Amino acid sequence: MMMTKATTARRFGLRTATALALAAGVLASGAAARGAERAPLTADQQQAFDIYRNIIAIRTARGQAKTPEMVAYLVVRLKQAGFADADIMVSDYDSNGERVQGLIVRFAAAKPDGRKPIALLGHMDVVDALAQDWVLPPFTLTEKDGFFFGRGTTDNKYGIASLTHTFIRLKQEGWAPRRDLYLVFSGDEETGMISTRAQADYVAAKIDPAYVLNSDAGGITLAPDNTPLAMAVQAAEKTFATFELTVTNPGGHSSRPRADNAIYELSAALQKIAAFRFPVQATPLTRAFFAELGKTTPGDIGAAMRRFAEDPSDEAAIAVLRANPETVGTLGTTCVATMLRGGHAENALPQSATATVNCRIFPGEGAAATEAALKQVIANDKVQFKLVTDVTESPESAVPGEVMAALRKVIDARYPGLPIQPYMESGGTDGMHYRARGLATVAISGAASRPQDMFAHGLNERLSVDAFYSGLDHWYLLLKDIAG
Repeated sequence: MMMTKATTARRFGLRTATALALAAGVLASGAAARGAERAPLTADQQQAFDIYRNIIAIRTARGQAKTPEMVAYLVVRLKQAGFADADIMVSDYDSNGERVQGLIVRFAAAKPDGRKPIALLGHMDVVDALAQDWVLPPFTLTEKDGFFFGRGTTDNKYGIASLTHTFIRLKQEGWAPRRDLYLVFSGDEETGMISTRAQADYVAAKIDPAYVLNSDAGGITLAPDNTPLAMAVQAAEKTFATFELTVTNPGGHSSRPRADNAIYELSAALQKIAAFRFPVQATPLTRAFFAELGKTTPGDIGAAMRRFAEDPSDEAAIAVLRANPETVGTLGTTCVATMLRGGHAENALPQSATATVNCRIFPGEGAAATEAALKQVIANDKVQFKLVTDVTESPESAVPGEVMAALRKVIDARYPGLPIQPYMESGGTDGMHYRARGLATVAISGAASRPQDMFAHGLNERLSVDAFYSGLDHWYLLLKDIAG
């Protein structure tokens, strides 16, 4: 279990030389990265692009110790825009032996009207990417075929760039909010969430926001032909739990095979997990989501959504939705093997074999019940289970009325009449820890994407160029409405 060793916040006191060099654009020129065919960018677009490009170039993956560099860069940009030292807080954390940082920035109300503050979430870290596996360099923002490629282009440096750019833009315009706004950027959301937990404690105790808005989920769902289908608002998320399954054995010489073999026994257990399907779960939230999205989703998927919303026991609809990676997680708990290790020599029988199995657990089910179900499926006491994550279960959040009203205006300015639909996230975000602390938390990213373009955590992560630029007003208009 990973525990924080240093959660005490300290005021801004960073070396600025490296950050200023980044801010000056020492990376690839904007013109080259944007391509020659597009009209010149506006000043706001150029500023957002520069932030996006420069933070993607910082490899904030586990083991790289790069979040302090990214924090330094963001702080310089924010200070240049007029944010004072007193409104910028940088915190150090020990995340499984690695130093990471968190960043909190206050946009102070000019004439407070008595309303509580709003906290705005994003995470600065990314899942690592190996250059030899990618078609394009993962830590260089590259424009190609109408997309921006690079690790973090969607998860979640798009959110960090969007929120940071919006704060800078509003500050430079001299905008005077009527309530406090806080950027809250974590440094290890993809791994230990040590900074996330500490920041959630701080936000709940010291800021006490009316609600929390997350940039790391939600957004506009596009059909394969880029027709907008709905604005998805993440109001709940599944519980994240990872188990290690291990089989041990006396082993021996490979020339003298035993009837039992740790690798074979583990493989048999994994095959049973692969074939197992957890019971289908249907809540008012998931049924309403499928009912609304099914109206505009074409083909068999859309029809299955509508049928499931009407009758969650419809086996044919369930089969279609389970076969689709974009919808299978909405139907219930899922567990999947993600890593393997076993054996110690090519000429020796394996003395142990271990698999990592990651589960995304439907709200209310719990990690203990999930482990019990897997053990029953495997039916082999030789397979030992070890829970290797700190499990956080969080409730569903109601979408605040003023957020829904403001979002309606923002979406109508971009896609008039587009449905706005709350949903449950199959993955996990920082938001779970804020919900667990009693704070209403919804995710409303300004990104727009087709399901086939979702490569977060995978090879060749991307975001369409049009989606990047067309979404720049998303947070700008929203914050002006709810804090103006």
